[in-house]
Amino acid sequence: MAVAILRYNAGNVRSVAFALQRLGVESILTDDPAALRAASHVIFPGVGEASSAMAYLRERRLDDVIRSLTQPVLGICLGLQLLCDWSEENDTECLGIFPHRVLKFGSTSSETRSQASSDAGSDTGSNASPGPAPRLKVPQIGWNTVEYGSVDAGADTGSGRSLFQGIPQQAHFYFVHSFYAEPGRDTCAVTDYGCRFSSSLARDNFYAVQFHPEKSAEHGARLLENFLMT
Repeated sequence: MAVAILRYNAGNVRSVAFALQRLGVESILTDDPAALRAASHVIFPGVGEASSAMAYLRERRLDDVIRSLTQPVLGICLGLQLLCDWSEENDTECLGIFPHRVLKFGSTSSETRSQASSDAGSDTGSNASPGPAPRLKVPQIGWNTVEYGSVDAGADTGSGRSLFQGIPQQAHFYFVHSFYAEPGRDTCAVTDYGCRFSSSLARDNFYAVQFHPEKSAEHGARLLENFLMT
């Protein structure tokens, strides 16, 4: 097994390597296209700002490299957001792997979507989440639960279930983020924080999580192990 961690101008990259070491798995930190394409698995982590990260990837043509990968790829935190179509953070066009928008907690777009979900729930009797809670703290920092499998109507939940094998429903994972991906066709897990958002996405060989598995104790370790078995 040859695991490559994508190196770019984002933080929290080496902590992923340390998490893999705890599992007995060695990895390389690289931005070399040949090394990325030769790896058995690629991890795309990061904490940072979307527009500068995308500019860095484009300058080095790593955006095309990422889109061309055929082995399992796991986006973490900012990595998930950059794999989406567009981010509200500085109006950033992203990689377009997942046809989802990334919004900011508490923004006008976010509040409009949450209110629509709340109104739909009151009309249909569904379990849709209420609108944003008052004084929502942004960023979300800390532990929150993840619900996988049966999530928002219309979401394709099957392809990403392998990530959560052996992990209980409503398990706690560690989050640090101000932006989130809307639920949609590639959502395989959701979390509530003022609104219901995609905490995991999956399409073909691409997987992504908004939380930090490398900081999420035994459940995070199990998720990384599951990814490495894909």
